[in-house]
Amino acid sequence: MLMKASSQSLTEQLAGRFSERIRNRLLAPGARLPSVRQCAEQHGVSPTTVVAAYDQLLAQGLVEARKNRGFFVREAAPPAGEGETAAPPAMPAGWNAAHWIVARRGPAPVNATSLIRGMFHKVSNKPQPGMGVFPSEWLESTFMPAAVRKVTSTRALHDFSLQYGEPLGDTGLRRALATKLAALNVPASPEQIITSVGATHALDIVSRTLLRPGDPVMVEEPGWAVEFARLTALGMHLLPVPRRADGPDLDVMAKYCAVHKPKLYVSVSVFHNPTSYCLSPGSAHRLLQLANQHDFHIVEDDTYSHIAPAHATRLSALDGLQRTIYVGGFAKILAPNWRIGFLAAPPALVEQMLDTKLLGTLTTPALLEKALALCIEQGQLRRHSERIRTRLDVARGRSVKLALQAGCRFAAEPAGLFGWVDTGVDTDALAQRMLDEGYLLAPGALFHAERTPSTLMRINFATTQDAAFWKKYVELVKRM
Repeated sequence: MLMKASSQSLTEQLAGRFSERIRNRLLAPGARLPSVRQCAEQHGVSPTTVVAAYDQLLAQGLVEARKNRGFFVREAAPPAGEGETAAPPAMPAGWNAAHWIVARRGPAPVNATSLIRGMFHKVSNKPQPGMGVFPSEWLESTFMPAAVRKVTSTRALHDFSLQYGEPLGDTGLRRALATKLAALNVPASPEQIITSVGATHALDIVSRTLLRPGDPVMVEEPGWAVEFARLTALGMHLLPVPRRADGPDLDVMAKYCAVHKPKLYVSVSVFHNPTSYCLSPGSAHRLLQLANQHDFHIVEDDTYSHIAPAHATRLSALDGLQRTIYVGGFAKILAPNWRIGFLAAPPALVEQMLDTKLLGTLTTPALLEKALALCIEQGQLRRHSERIRTRLDVARGRSVKLALQAGCRFAAEPAGLFGWVDTGVDTDALAQRMLDEGYLLAPGALFHAERTPSTLMRINFATTQDAAFWKKYVELVKRM
C-alpha cells in the first residue's frame, strides 16, 4: 500500500512502483497502464496524484501517452535503418484483412527478456498462476542426484572433463533418445540427433541454419511469446497462423505460401501453448501436403511430450523426418537447470545444423548428458513422468472447478498443463491489479504476435488450485 507517512510523496511512491515493474520487466513493452480513474481507485489516491505520477514516468521515458487511448509502456526504438523491408504486394482477393495487416507491416517488437524476466521474477511466495513450469517440489527426486554421483564416480569423469566432448552430443544419450523417439513412432538414428543447451537452443539452431534475416516464418497464434520474440530478434518476418482445435488454419497458410513463400513453420502439435490443443491426424496430413507443395520445413516443438499420450499425432512421425525437424527437452519435466535439449533432423540437414551448434557452443556438457542417459535407460524418467501426469490430472480437476466457480469460461477444452481462460475483462489491466496482490498472471496479449488487448489469460493448472487466488480474482474482476 502507498503510505502517506512515507518520506516520499504519494506521487513519487506510485511512480516508483510502476517504474520498478517496468525496469524488472513485469510490465512488458506495449502494456497499457490503468486509466487514471482505475489507478486512483486501485491505490486509494486522487486522480491528480495519478496524473502527476504518470507525468514522472513520461519524463523518465518509461511510458508514452497515446491520444484518446491512455498510457503505454514504451517500446524500445530500433536502430535507424533496421527492420525495414520491402512492401509486399497488395492484399489478394479473399485474404483475411487482420492477418494481411500483420504480414504487411510485421508484428510490434516483442522483448524476449521482458517475458522471461517477468515470468520468472519472484513476486511473492504465493503459487503463481502465470508461470509456465511445474512447481519445483513436483520435480524433486532421488534418482537424479544418484545418476550424477554414478557418472562422477568413474575414471571416465577425469577423461571427458579434459576434452571438449562429442560434437553431436554424448553417444549414450543420443542412443537413449533414439529409442525414446522410436516409442513415439519418430524414426531417428543416433546420428540424426544433436544435443543442445535446452529446447530453446535447439529451436535457435534450426532457425539460424535454415533462415536469414528478413525471411518469412509462419508461427501459430496464439503461440509461445518467447518464440515470437526470438525470431523477431533474429530479424525474421513473422506470419501468424490462427491455431484451432484440430490444427493451424490451412487456408491462411496457403495464402501466406502463395504470397510470401515462407521457409519455415514453427508448431507445437501436442498440448499447444497456451491452448493445450492437440493436432488431429487429418489436419496433420493436409499440413504435410502443403509443406511438400510449397517447399517449406516444419519444426515441431514437442516440449510437453512427457505428459502427453504416446499415441498423440506428431508430424515428425507421419513425415518420417523428411520435412520436419523434431525438438524436445527436459527442463519442464526433470531438471530446468540441467539445460539439456535436442533436435532430430533429416539426414541432409544434420551437418549444417551441427556446424551451427559448433559455432554457438562448440559442444555441450557431457557430464549431465551421461546422467540423463542413465535416467532414461533405467526407466526412472518414465516413472517420474507418470507420477507428474497423475498429479497434474488431479490438479487440473481442482483448478477447472475453481475457475468455473469464479465465473471463467474455458476457450479451449482443459488438457495438459495450461488452461486458456476467458475472463470477460481486459487481462492486461487485471494482471496489474493481481500483481499488487502478489500474483503473476499471463494475459492473452502476450501470446499474440501483435500485442492487442484481450480478455483471455493462460493459467497453469499446477499452480491454480489455491482457493485464495480465485477469491482475490473474483474480488478484483468485480471492481473492473
